[in-house]
Amino acid sequence: MTRRQALNRAREMLAEANIEDAPLESELLLRHILQISQVELYQDPEREIKPAQEEKFWSLVKRRLSGEPTAYITGHREFYGLDFYVDPRVLIPRPESELLVEKTLALAQTHPAAAIAEIGTGSGAIAISLALNLPQANIYATDISEAALKVACFNCQQHDVADRIYLLQGDMLEPLPEAVDIMVANLPYVSQAELSRLSDFEPQLARNGGADGLAQIEKLCQQVSGKLRPQGFLLLEIGQGQEKAVTALLRSLFPSAEIELFPDLSGIARVVLLSLTTPPP
Repeated sequence: MTRRQALNRAREMLAEANIEDAPLESELLLRHILQISQVELYQDPEREIKPAQEEKFWSLVKRRLSGEPTAYITGHREFYGLDFYVDPRVLIPRPESELLVEKTLALAQTHPAAAIAEIGTGSGAIAISLALNLPQANIYATDISEAALKVACFNCQQHDVADRIYLLQGDMLEPLPEAVDIMVANLPYVSQAELSRLSDFEPQLARNGGADGLAQIEKLCQQVSGKLRPQGFLLLEIGQGQEKAVTALLRSLFPSAEIELFPDLSGIARVVLLSLTTPPP
């Protein structure tokens, strides 16, 4: 069987199973088995696949058909143009979370930040993306999961930023040793009702936002005072339809602060930005 034939058949199988982005996922699985780039794959599409490689490829396709995410199968996920190792200990980074990175970097250009904290770092994708673009900043990355921090540590080493990202285990802001200029968080915001309809492959701890999906976000917001410097910034990723509740919560806690909403590429309000104009109470 040629590369083209394998790719076409896998696409058909994944599409029949209603798996989104079947062409891309088929390509990622085949490239993983062959250990080749996208360019190499399409430069020689009629090249025969070795029997052992073909057998491994179909075993991966079978795993994907069972619902296992491609990122866990290959151990890789691209985020903000970078390659990250992922496994079932961490949530798979989503493209919409790149908006958090973009808005944080834009803030840092006009408001130099000596200290930045990412709360609930998981794989470390956001913290590492920030560290690579803000070489002068010290970055704290917290997570309650020791297992997740091991993945983040590996990724920090792979991207050569282990000396500038301080990985801290603990709940929310508790492990932070000092107040920071910018705080970034992509916390669990999936409601329990929605959670029951999702696959069981990703860690529940990283997705469960409580009854209404806002439990973890509310907990963080109530801890911000004393951990965010005067004139500091808080950036939160939120779920669809949560903007009114989160905005109301922030206004009740920080009545003099400025609040902005930013949509993702689908037009969904995805990032909330809180700008302190006076010291928090």
